[in-house]
Parts: sequence; structure tokens; C-alpha cells
Amino acid sequence: MTSPANKRILLKLSGEVLMGSGQFGIDPETVQRMAEEVKAAKDTGLELCLVIGGGNIFRGISGAAKGLDRTTGDYMGMLATIMNALAMQNALEKLGVDTRVQSAIPMMTVCEPYIRRRAARHLEKGRVVIFAAGTGNPFFTTDSGAALRAAEMGCDALYKGTSVDGVYDADPKKVASAKRFDTVSYDQVLSQNLKVMDASAVALCRDNNIPIIVFNIREQGNLAKVLRGEGVSTRVESFSAGNG
Repeated sequence: MTSPANKRILLKLSGEVLMGSGQFGIDPETVQRMAEEVKAAKDTGLELCLVIGGGNIFRGISGAAKGLDRTTGDYMGMLATIMNALAMQNALEKLGVDTRVQSAIPMMTVCEPYIRRRAARHLEKGRVVIFAAGTGNPFFTTDSGAALRAAEMGCDALYKGTSVDGVYDADPKKVASAKRFDTVSYDQVLSQNLKVMDASAVALCRDNNIPIIVFNIREQGNLAKVLRGEGVSTRVESFSAGNG
């Protein structure tokens, strides 16, 4: 499957990826490998921005299930994404990649506040921008934050790096016969409740015609392959619905 040329993309990474083989927290070696993947993508001439989840440190919805107030839990999750963003910034800058972290929750002593025009200017200057703290509001996931920032930045596509190699018609970890889609429509994702991103994120990408490419980021070098249209992935867009 060949991907059209992109000038500016947003890469969404799940926080769990940063755990490596651990059960919790941030694995420095894994963060370094992720940074190398990002640098390789950046070196192709792309303007690149990132959103990283916080599930490796804290999940607001899980805390709510255990009795924590949902709003409080979501804010704690937002703080976790800032920690991940700072870790990734540190790893990227060790590789010589000029990087800025912008947080939807103002935290002036550690990163910039989110300002759309400033973020766009950073991208134009060749910097990688990491958007942290989701949308800055509870009840919205980092998927929604990623879709929002991709729309605001005028990104050509949103790449979601996860632990699976695309979108399936069932959970491939539980259903051996699950089939992977090569391409699938936004509406099919929503109507069949396919686990790509949360519904608000998918709808926002649909409304702004931003393709979503889902791929396995854990496979070393896979981001570069997918960007070249050579890797295994699923493309979510308006007009195609089929499986491969």
C-alpha cells in the first residue's frame, strides 16, 4: 500500500510503548529507540509533531474505575503525558534534533504553553513539536488531543504507532481469525466500533479529511517503512472500505 507524499504529519504514540518490556514507567532504552525512529522520519524532510499518551504512568479512566474522581484522574493522566514528552524531548535533543514541548496545561518552568501560531512556526523552522497534556480538558483522551492538534497544525496525516500492525475486525490477541484491514472508512470504524481511536478523534479526523494510519511502532524501523508506503499498516480515510 503506497502512501501519498506528506509534508507535515502528527505521530501519536501510546504511552505503553515507552515502557519497553516493563510493566510501568519509562524505559530509557526504549525512549532512545523511539527518538531514533522519529529522527529518521524527520531527516526525510518531514515537518513532524508528536503526541504521546500517558498510560505507562497513569490512566484517568482506570483511576475512576477504582473510585478516584474522573476529572482528577484525567488531570493526573495529563501530567503523565508531560513527563513522557519531556523524556522524549531529552532523547531527541541528545540526537541533535531541535525539539519543543508545548503543554495544554500551562507549566512555564518546564515547557511552553500551547500556542498554535508558535507551534506552526517551530515546525516551519524544522523543529519537532511535542504536544502534551491532551486537550487540557478532562473527559478527552490523548487520541482526541492528537486529532485536534493535527487539524490545528494542518497535518497531511495522523500516524498512530501502537502495539498492533493495523486495524482488525476483532481483537487479534483474542480472536485468531481476526482480519486486518488495509483500508477502512471513518464511518465503518465508527459504526462497527473498531478499536482505532476514540469516536470523537475519528470524527474530528473525518470532518477535517485527515487520514489515520495505524501501524506497529514496536517493530524497529517500521515508522520509516510505513512513511515510504512499504510497511504493514491500516489507512483510515473517507472513501475506502475494504480489508486485506
